[in-house]
Amino acid sequence: MVRSYLLPGFLITALAACSAAVGSQDTAFSEGERGQILDVNGTQVHAVVEGSGPDLILFHGAGGSHRDFTFSMVDKLKDDFRVVVFDRPGHGLTERIDARAGDGESLAEQADLLHSAAEMLNVSNAIVAGQSFGGALALNYTLRHPDDVAGVVAISAVSNPWPGELDAWYRVNGTWLGQNVLIPIISVFATRNRVEGTLEGVFEPDPVPPGYIDHIGVDLATRPTQLRANVQQINRLLGDVKAQVGQYDQIDVPLEIIHGTADSTVPFDVHADPLSTQVKGARLTVLEGTGHMPHHAEEAQVVEAIRRAAKRAGLL
Repeated sequence: MVRSYLLPGFLITALAACSAAVGSQDTAFSEGERGQILDVNGTQVHAVVEGSGPDLILFHGAGGSHRDFTFSMVDKLKDDFRVVVFDRPGHGLTERIDARAGDGESLAEQADLLHSAAEMLNVSNAIVAGQSFGGALALNYTLRHPDDVAGVVAISAVSNPWPGELDAWYRVNGTWLGQNVLIPIISVFATRNRVEGTLEGVFEPDPVPPGYIDHIGVDLATRPTQLRANVQQINRLLGDVKAQVGQYDQIDVPLEIIHGTADSTVPFDVHADPLSTQVKGARLTVLEGTGHMPHHAEEAQVVEAIRRAAKRAGLL
C-alpha cells in the first residue's frame, strides 16, 4: 500500500469520506490572477513569469498549481532568475490536452506541451525544477528536451517505481463511477476545514505555513475538473516512471536532489536514494526529519539547491 501517493500540495485523501449528496461545481478564475495564458496548439497553458536572469522552470506536484510556488518561493528566486511557473494540464488555469482528457496526460505529453509553451516564452538553457509529481516531470522533460535544459532539481521527487498499490482514493475514483459521480460529490463537500486537515497530513511533521490555504484557494484546488485530471494522471504515473527510469544514465547535466527523510508520501529510500546513484554526478541533499514539502519547510535549502544547480551549469 502506498500512502496517499503523490499528493504534494493540497489534496485529498481525507476528502474521500465526503459522500452524501450529488453535485458538480467549477470555479471562475480570479481576474487578478498572476501570469498569462498561452495558446499552445489549441491548449490554453497558464504561466507566471517573474524576475530576470537565467531561465528557471518550476513544475508543481499532483493536485496543485502555480500558487504552491507563488506563495513565497518565486519571490526568493526572481532576483537571480527569470522564473517560469507553469500549471500542468488540468491543474490551475491550464486546460486538459483534449486528446488525453479521458485517461490522463502522460509525463511525455505534459513535457512536450510545456516545452512548446516555454519556447513561446523564449526560454532556453533552463534550470528545470519540480516537486513530487513535478519532479518526475522535470526528469522526463530533461530526457525529452536535453538541448534546452542546463540543470535539474528534484524536490521530494517521484523518480523510481514504488512497491504496493496506490491507495483507494485513486483506484476508486479512477473508475467510471468515481469520475462521474464521486468526484463531483467530493468537490461539493470539500470544505475549508477538511482541506486544512488534509494539508496538515501532507506537510507533517512540518507545519502548514500561515496564510498558505488562503493563497492556494480551496475552490481552485477542489474543482471536479482538477480532481479528475489529478486522479487520471496519478493512475498512469507508475507506468510512466517505469518507462523512464532506465534512461536516467543519459542525463548529463547537473542534478541536485533534495528530499526529507520524514517524507511518507514519496519515501526517501524509494526515490531520492536510488536516484542519487542513477545519474552520474548527482548531488543529494538529505533533510533529516523533514516531510514532503521542503520548499516550504526548508525553503532556504531548496533555493540554495536551485542556485547550486545553476552554478554547476555555469549560469550564475
